[in-house]
Amino acid sequence: MINKKVTIIGAGNVGSTLAYTLASKAICSTIILKDIRENIVEAMSLDISQSANAAKSHTIVKAAKTSKDLEGSDIVVITAGVPRKPGMSRNDLLLTNAKIMESVILEVKENSPDAIVIVVSNPLDAMVYSALKSSGFKKEKVIGMAGVLDSARMSHFILDKLGYGAGQIEALVMGGHGDDMVPLPNHSTVAGICIDNILIKKDIDDIVTKTRNGGLQIVKLLETGSAYYAPAHATSLMVESILNNEKKIYPCSVLLEGEYGYENIVGGVPVMLGSNGIEKIIELDLTDEQKVLFEKSINSVKELTEVLENNFF
Repeated sequence: MINKKVTIIGAGNVGSTLAYTLASKAICSTIILKDIRENIVEAMSLDISQSANAAKSHTIVKAAKTSKDLEGSDIVVITAGVPRKPGMSRNDLLLTNAKIMESVILEVKENSPDAIVIVVSNPLDAMVYSALKSSGFKKEKVIGMAGVLDSARMSHFILDKLGYGAGQIEALVMGGHGDDMVPLPNHSTVAGICIDNILIKKDIDDIVTKTRNGGLQIVKLLETGSAYYAPAHATSLMVESILNNEKKIYPCSVLLEGEYGYENIVGGVPVMLGSNGIEKIIELDLTDEQKVLFEKSINSVKELTEVLENNFF
């Protein structure tokens, strides 16, 4: 963690929980929190910094006072954006958050052009596309957090169905971060055993459905917000793999340039994360059914990026 700096832009529930997680685990030496609510982010920084001291962590947490505080960031995590409000169409939300993303990413480019960017803002895949086009950064440096979270949700539903295997479950979800995501049961295991061998098809289909609706379920229960503990922890795993050059493989939202047969479109696929950001994109052998589902998911992302192209780029 020596001299590793992480900046988090957007100190809502996900951003603040991520800062707390990184500080508690001493994953980096410095955390900068930036938000338009300056008094709140100042209070958060104090609170999280004090919690880090309680944990005997060496991480220092500070509130950004100016854009210059972004300088020297190894990683910038962007959670900034607005939630969908009553009367707001999906395209309204998309264009509003794309404008926010454009402003934020240009600020990053000006003050910390060598940083690796992790996008958490929604709609996720479209925001990754927006960040790439607005910044001109190489695709290896702009990564969306989606599949790590979706795979964790699938692991939870596998455990819930089995009733055993906690800590031994590895699930994999590809595609866009939305209703058309593609859970992969044949690449999901419990203690190395494929779930196809220990669950009947009806149960697997139920897990797939619950995984796709995992985020919506929490939104409905909360009524006034969305999930943040799992998204924050999922993001912390990506940060840790990059800062420590662990080269771990996680499903992330990235720009595809020929991989899986797609060009100039963002989608969730397994990637190796290291000090250069995306070290490698892993191409799996998908079944014919999975290829169809993946194409459907990619097409859903294309619909959003076409709106962006017609209005921005």
